[in-house]
Amino acid sequence: MLVQLSIRDIVLIERLDLAFEAGLSVLTGETGAGKSILLDSLSLALGGRGDGSLVRHGADKGQVTAVFDVGTMHAARKLLSENGVDDDGDLIFRRQQNADGRTKAYINDQPVSVQLMRQVGQLMVEIHGQHDDRALVDTDAHRALLDAFAGLAEEAVSVGEKYHKWREAERAFKTHKAKVEAAAREADYLRASVEELEGLAPADGEEDELAERRSVMQKAERIAGDISEASDFLNGHSSPVPLIASLVRRLERKSHEAPGLLEETVELLDAALDNLSNAQMEVEGALRRAEYDPKELERVEERLFALRAAGRKYSVPVTALPALAEKMVADLADLDAGEEKLGRLEAAVGEQKALFDHAAKALSAKRQNAGSALSRAVMDELPALKLERATFMVEVLSDPETPKAEGIDTVEFHVQTNPGTRPGPIMKVASGGELSRFLLALKVALADRGSAPTLVFDEIDTGVGGAVADAIGQRLKRLSSKVQVLSVTHAPQVAARAATHLLISKGPTEGAGDSISTRVATMSEDHRREEIARMLAGASITDEARAAAAKLLAGDH
Repeated sequence: MLVQLSIRDIVLIERLDLAFEAGLSVLTGETGAGKSILLDSLSLALGGRGDGSLVRHGADKGQVTAVFDVGTMHAARKLLSENGVDDDGDLIFRRQQNADGRTKAYINDQPVSVQLMRQVGQLMVEIHGQHDDRALVDTDAHRALLDAFAGLAEEAVSVGEKYHKWREAERAFKTHKAKVEAAAREADYLRASVEELEGLAPADGEEDELAERRSVMQKAERIAGDISEASDFLNGHSSPVPLIASLVRRLERKSHEAPGLLEETVELLDAALDNLSNAQMEVEGALRRAEYDPKELERVEERLFALRAAGRKYSVPVTALPALAEKMVADLADLDAGEEKLGRLEAAVGEQKALFDHAAKALSAKRQNAGSALSRAVMDELPALKLERATFMVEVLSDPETPKAEGIDTVEFHVQTNPGTRPGPIMKVASGGELSRFLLALKVALADRGSAPTLVFDEIDTGVGGAVADAIGQRLKRLSSKVQVLSVTHAPQVAARAATHLLISKGPTEGAGDSISTRVATMSEDHRREEIARMLAGASITDEARAAAAKLLAGDH
């Protein structure tokens, strides 16, 4: 519940600290005293729309702090925890409003977005008035209220889980079906590609290894070419060895004719022949040592070029060919086994849908029964609220052809305000005053089910008096035994039933000249009697009004 509200520099409020108790608290005061300022301030603290005009004249910023005491398992704590906000102890909402229009939001002194503050605030407080239709305008809220009334919230969650499982199975089926159909269209291409890649059998790192071997062999090829050319020169047709040998033989024969003339030349030519012979043997050895095999180079290049051609063909790096081959094999396997798997997935869809359909129909039947019970419960409250000729109906429309996570039902609250008139949606048929009384009857019927722990009613008794106002007071009192209720009221019959009575007034600000400020005071019993007498009699309070006020406070009414 709301335990404290602190306001600083908002409109006419300079400084205000209010403590709230459980049960029914009423806020009264003359028109224009500032009751709406309190509600606007509370709304601001709960994530309502900010406005620079809310800041008190002369101040650069205003601030509102609302403190709540809620149970450890409350949904607000779970939402805060999911968003990384500390939720230990009391929940403290603080909103700073700057005069330039900017705002800052904090929960438990941690900065939060205004959206999160609003979401958590909606779980803490509901503010209702003649023109506030948040509880009744959204048909999803109608369904949630009906489920809360009948205790079907957990069953509705279970139906939602079955719905999501069904849809997930359906998505898996459709995804696999599309994959199988795509694979079937590419079956011939896949099979030819798999055959080619399996024949090629690319291995991880093979391209780099082949490129290195090719580079080494190309170098060896260039060296071997030079050595081979030298070998051809020394051993081929153009070898000088036979010419030199023939020359040596002729000079040897001539040397006998001229002793001492050619002997040294012959010796040098013999040495040259020996060196050439040695060179021939060394060249042949070098060829053998080069280990160059043209056929091996050709084989390496063919393999390397085949791998690179495949990479270009399939638009992937050569290093990705093994993975591509595996993927294509898997795609073919999916194609070959696709029909069988598709059948299993289709069966799973049917099973999950059957589970959802069964649960949704069972929930729908319970909602139909609960709708009749809620209608009767609200109708029981209407006569005392001067709506004895009205009819409240909970319309539960079931359509198995349009399932959703919430089931197969659309829930709407309909009313007929007078016999003979056409019934219709409550928001379209009921007037502002009627709407507020229907809402009160609905809240009383629901008690603490489907409700925030704090309910605020803003002048829902406007335009009624006497027995109707007293009936409203009775129901607010009854409702306050389940949840905390705050009511801004002009009805003395309502004010007299409060556990706490706060008087809102407006007057000069102390020490501030002509400045006006709003003040709020918790009233004692004597002061309550005087205020209720004022509410009964107006500006001139009579003894009769005081006696009537005392009678109201005594409960004799």
